[in-house]
Amino acid sequence: MTVWNQIELTWAWLTASAQWHGEDGIPHRLLEHLYYSGVSLLFAALIGLTLGALVGHTGRGGFLAVSVANIARAIPTFGLILLIVVIDYSIVPVLVALVALAVPPILVNTYEGVRGVDPDARDAARGMGMTGWGVLWRAEIPIALPLILLGLRTSAIQVVATATIAAYPGFGGLGRYIIDGLARKDYQLVVGGTFLVVALAVLVQLAFAALRRLVISPGLARAS
Repeated sequence: MTVWNQIELTWAWLTASAQWHGEDGIPHRLLEHLYYSGVSLLFAALIGLTLGALVGHTGRGGFLAVSVANIARAIPTFGLILLIVVIDYSIVPVLVALVALAVPPILVNTYEGVRGVDPDARDAARGMGMTGWGVLWRAEIPIALPLILLGLRTSAIQVVATATIAAYPGFGGLGRYIIDGLARKDYQLVVGGTFLVVALAVLVQLAFAALRRLVISPGLARAS
């Protein structure tokens, strides 16, 4: 089968009305995928942003936090899911593994962004009467925002791509098409599911690019 024939078959699968209805339809699987990814990214952001901003602002515990984050990057997400699923067969292991995957880029980028703020900017903020937390929220975080958004974008794309493995232990999401297609040797289904995951990752990339343009001033964007 040529590449062009495969593209035609995949397009036929994507545009078939049957793929847009029911529990195995694209909208339902997409919502499942977005749920897994969104919840995981939310918890990862709460952990990574809080710890990264705290250690970056205080200057204490930065080496330990970054070291633990880098160690976490080496944890095989697939193996972690299968290990926890043996103990607790629910969607929780998938979310835990995705959070573990997403925290390191957010934490490290937030830490580096806050720590790298020009000391003169901090001094100017304190000279205006800001307290320690005021300096963090009104001076350090806005200046560190380009790096913070980069960490969030990296984590979001990784989570969207990796959430496909939720289908392996029997859950939903766009990975369901890939896993089921491989099991049935239905490569039209595999390619169609892969296309949807890639398209979603591209949309996430574009969304963060738009967000960056919206919330970061042109001068700060050029400096970063």
